[in-house]
Amino acid sequence: MSKIIVIGANHAGTACINTILSNYKEHEVVVYDKNNNISFLGCGMALWIGNQIKSSDGLFYSDKEKLESLGAKVNMESNVEKIDFDKKEVLVTLKDGSKIIDNYDKLVLATGSRPVKLNIKGNDLNNIYYAKLFQDAQKVKAITENKDIKKVAVLGAGYIGVELAEAFQRLGMDVVLINRNKEILASYFDTEYNEKMKVLMEKNGIKMALGETVEEFIGDENGNVKFVKTNKDKHEVDMVLSSIGFIPNSELGRDKLEVFKNCAYLVNKKQETSIKDVYAIGDCATVYDLSIDKSNYIALATNAVRSGIVAAHNVCNTQIESIGVAGSSAICIYGLKMLSVGLTEKSSKLHDIEVLTTSFKDKQKPEFMENNNPDVEIKITYRKDNRQIVGAQLVSEYDMSGTIHLFSLAIYKKLTIDELALLDIFFMPHFNKPYNYITMSAITAK
Repeated sequence: MSKIIVIGANHAGTACINTILSNYKEHEVVVYDKNNNISFLGCGMALWIGNQIKSSDGLFYSDKEKLESLGAKVNMESNVEKIDFDKKEVLVTLKDGSKIIDNYDKLVLATGSRPVKLNIKGNDLNNIYYAKLFQDAQKVKAITENKDIKKVAVLGAGYIGVELAEAFQRLGMDVVLINRNKEILASYFDTEYNEKMKVLMEKNGIKMALGETVEEFIGDENGNVKFVKTNKDKHEVDMVLSSIGFIPNSELGRDKLEVFKNCAYLVNKKQETSIKDVYAIGDCATVYDLSIDKSNYIALATNAVRSGIVAAHNVCNTQIESIGVAGSSAICIYGLKMLSVGLTEKSSKLHDIEVLTTSFKDKQKPEFMENNNPDVEIKITYRKDNRQIVGAQLVSEYDMSGTIHLFSLAIYKKLTIDELALLDIFFMPHFNKPYNYITMSAITAK
């Protein structure tokens, strides 16, 4: 029997704890978490804020009581301040303010990430919010009910920023989306797809301030934010929502553990850190990126859950390795669905991988199927040298989201674009065409 301490109990930590206690009941699991809740699905934050779902209740899938029912000892609102790796001890400040030293046989770091905060003048003004925790969502939800809040600036045009811009516009607010990059969703899609989403958001009344760098927040006489000053403009606001990115919470033991270039804990495929019996999972750690065949940082809840499962088995001496990830993700704004996995044409250049691309546009189903039959566009990225598929992007009003799973598997199995052309894909008029866009994009590849 081993004593396992898990620091952090959100997606990765919860998956790890559940896996240990469901498969290896002989182990003692002790959990320390800073927060007063766990398992918050932040991807649903914008839906709640924008009144597209009735309440926040469904945004949680676990809690302290569920973990304790499995046998874990869970300490919420408890802060691990220091780790002594030699003695295998952690110094913890508990909820009541008392300090304890606890010992472990195995340690799992699941400390997550936190929002990047701009270190600029005025960042301490009122009505500047961040998007990460449930408490953040509660604050934003509450202030949107204040009828004096009419003008909102969203900083950052990644998934969260774009979703929140839509949510605020749905509430009838004047929204400006400010982004340093000249494109939105630039980390996930190539220019032709980004432009479609940009045009759609503008049609729905969202102002785009792209290629602008925020330099200062300017307040009124009451200490509330009133303007966002950029290198190009000054935007009048009643509220700011910042979602410019996240950084890993890796301060614990960073002086002893090997870290990635962004200071995430560097782990192997077993989720092991550079110190024996210490594991790291979720947003605080690296993943093995199948698209580039090396370690990378991709902070997604799906990746976090899988890393927690892998770590749990290894912590309990069942040796398994992660098969890697490809960063599959999706977004739906005003009914337009965009999906991405692996490398885009642009991101391939950042990794010095020479690629070719193939694109195709067609109806989802045969033309005689007149209802619910919009266009689907697909773009596949594949290596020039060996023609292995390394990425895909799709866009449509139709829900073709299942297609991205095929490409995630294709990247894992190192499928070539030529093999994809001959892949067995069924035909039935209710679903697709005899020569559908997947097959046709592969057949027409160079």
